[in-house]
Amino acid sequence: MILDTLGVGLLGTRTDVFQKMIQYSKIYSSKTSSTVWAHPDIRLPPLYATFVNGVAVHSMDFDDTWHPTTHPSGAVLPVLLAISEALPEQKKISGLDLLLAFNIGIEVQGRLMHFSNEASDVPKRFHPPSIVGTLGSAAAAAKLLGLDQFKTKEALAIAASYAGAPLANAATQTKPLHMGNAGRHGLEAAFLAFSGLEANKLILDLESGFGAFYANYLPQTLPSLQSYSWLLDQQDVAIKSFPAHLGTHWMAEAALAVRKHLVKSRKSLPSSRIKTITLKVPDIQYVNRPFPTSEHEARHSFQFAACTALLDGHISVESFRQENISRPEMTELLGKTHLEHSSDNQPSFKNLYCEVTIVLKDGDVLTERCDTFYGHWRKPLSKGDLVKKFQSNTTAVVSPEAAESIVEVVDNLEKLEDCGLLTSLLQGAESTNKLLKRSSTQI
Repeated sequence: MILDTLGVGLLGTRTDVFQKMIQYSKIYSSKTSSTVWAHPDIRLPPLYATFVNGVAVHSMDFDDTWHPTTHPSGAVLPVLLAISEALPEQKKISGLDLLLAFNIGIEVQGRLMHFSNEASDVPKRFHPPSIVGTLGSAAAAAKLLGLDQFKTKEALAIAASYAGAPLANAATQTKPLHMGNAGRHGLEAAFLAFSGLEANKLILDLESGFGAFYANYLPQTLPSLQSYSWLLDQQDVAIKSFPAHLGTHWMAEAALAVRKHLVKSRKSLPSSRIKTITLKVPDIQYVNRPFPTSEHEARHSFQFAACTALLDGHISVESFRQENISRPEMTELLGKTHLEHSSDNQPSFKNLYCEVTIVLKDGDVLTERCDTFYGHWRKPLSKGDLVKKFQSNTTAVVSPEAAESIVEVVDNLEKLEDCGLLTSLLQGAESTNKLLKRSSTQI
């Protein structure tokens, strides 16, 4: 999770929305500053370094996804790395410190979502990272800052008043801000609690508190420490192989499977033979976009995912460039495509499926279905493919030596004495021999 989040975050520093947020955040300054990933010449106050790095992580919808539905890592990891640079020099944050705080931030998100049946489905009202991500980042920050249980309760209660962003901004440049704000607001809540600000300590138990965000919210007492088990031990996350809404990954695999019946070897798709394309999908309205016009809309379109896979035989970062979205052959294929919903296909990342049926002009019918895509927690990416994704994402952002060092540091995070090494590598400067020597001696 950590390596993947760093990789998609570094890639996200190349996006337009990230650059806009950098320009905005430069108006803030303080004596304490933290790294902006892939920008060695820019440092920002911890709150705003957290913000812009969180935006980068979610800028292309390439980050991990969990069930119940949220993107857990992007709200937490930027916070912890920003704090690790903001603390007094004599208080070094080790890799073990970071790992424990990270897992607490993920755990809090999962526990809160398990208190509601609504959270198990793909969201309809609020974007989950803006809710549970805000409280998860507050919990993680509280742990790393050393807040006691009473101030940690205050931090969570304060964070709840920052939480919530409407799903209507999905498929726009504003959606990544939900992730950046989740981290920033969680960190700010922890700072305010540290400073003595008080809030309603029962807010997580109340329908008018955290229950305002989820229907059927029923908080429960957690197990004792002696019998406690971490949610990540029970269920892993999904890791994406291309930057788009998780539901489109089922669609891509189904479309690629049916394409094999039409295309032999490396030949192009015989689009002229296709009469209609029917996509059987769960009813997720914000991923129903028949003719997307921007990269953000294309990332949230079952139709675009299917047609891109059919036309090109793959989906990648480049698939969402404007010239690929607006090409005539794409428009033609989208015009032949329609969606169907069935009652057995529920909008849940745990058990949804996608099916592609192509009717040819000669009457032949081709159908393929995907129940679990490669990268889902039931069929996880191999370690080798995860590293390949990271290397592909970072190739134009940091030096190959720095990328290799980041992989090595993350693989051995529990042995790392000072997280300053990791933040130095994330700056994106050329990896010096001194830094690499420091890496090898620490791990």
